[in-house]
Amino acid sequence: MSDSIQRTSVGTFPISQTVTVPASASLIFVSGTLPDVANPDAPPGTPAAYGNTEVQTVSVFNKLRNILRQQDLDLGDIVQLRIFLLGTEETGGRLDFAGLQAGYTQFFGTQEQPNKPARTALQVAGLPLPGALIEVEAVAARAV
Repeated sequence: MSDSIQRTSVGTFPISQTVTVPASASLIFVSGTLPDVANPDAPPGTPAAYGNTEVQTVSVFNKLRNILRQQDLDLGDIVQLRIFLLGTEETGGRLDFAGLQAGYTQFFGTQEQPNKPARTALQVAGLPLPGALIEVEAVAARAV
């Protein structure tokens, strides 16, 4: 078995169908990460304070990048993501998948960062931060 992480793509979609991590790798589990306030002038605890789904997605992945860099890792080391989304008024109460993708594709499957994690995205009834539309937990791997 190879000592490198193996990823099986799903066509051009920016996720991997499978990710195989060698037994010699260290796994790093990152707790659910929520967005930062994007508009401090908006009413606290509202989506307007945090931005739309795309803005919140970018905020979360920037935070994840900073968390991982403290472990000498980066977003390309993520092997699995679980993404929890609230429904929005703009989408009739359904999760904003297009907004998620618009933010997500700035970080994964790009020329600068081609690695794509296995990913699940699902709608939830609520999140612990009023105004947040997205929470992301991650598993990263460090191959040795």
